[in-house]
Amino acid sequence: MSPEDNKEVKPEEKKEAPGPAKPAEAKKEEPKEEQPQKSKPRGQVPLEEPEEPKEIFAVKTSIGHEKIVADMIAARAKKRDAQVYAILSPQKLRGYVLVEGKGIERLRTLLKGLPKVRGVVHSEEHKPRAGQKAEPRKGISLDDIVGQLEPTSTVEGINEGDIVELISGPFKGEKARVEQIDKSKEEITVALIEAIVKIPVTVKGEAVRILEKEKEEEK
Repeated sequence: MSPEDNKEVKPEEKKEAPGPAKPAEAKKEEPKEEQPQKSKPRGQVPLEEPEEPKEIFAVKTSIGHEKIVADMIAARAKKRDAQVYAILSPQKLRGYVLVEGKGIERLRTLLKGLPKVRGVVHSEEHKPRAGQKAEPRKGISLDDIVGQLEPTSTVEGINEGDIVELISGPFKGEKARVEQIDKSKEEITVALIEAIVKIPVTVKGEAVRILEKEKEEEK
């Protein structure tokens, strides 16, 4: 026998058959810590703008066109749904229309382009003392115009003998002398100066404009 034959033959080690894979152990999730909600900084919170107060403004117009301007402002304000609450054209306040609204710049935008409008009158800005803030420009005070709101007679201020000009009617532009005044009807009777025949003409007090007051007799 050859030496190779004398070698001991070791039995093969039995390999274990692979069994089913063991399921992986599920990892326990650690509870997440609740993070406190951060409050929004005050600067990012939208703040409501303070509402502008109502103010009365005097709109300067061409003399004799106050009522026309008032009607145009009313029509445009209604069309644009502007914040205009009242419009007044006092008889004694010639050349001005009073408008109640919010904000002078808002009113200027509304009036832009309207004929016979000459601007908006407002009070001057208050000059502050040392350490004080300047106050914004405001509309006119109601106390400043209360005297213009009282109804007056159209013949007030007209006296017999005054020289007037007729500003409406068939004799518009003619000069006349006041002969008689009827305060109850607010009418005056005048005589045309340049007429050949002195025919008395009766007109309303608002239809004339005083040119010359009657001269008092020298004592």
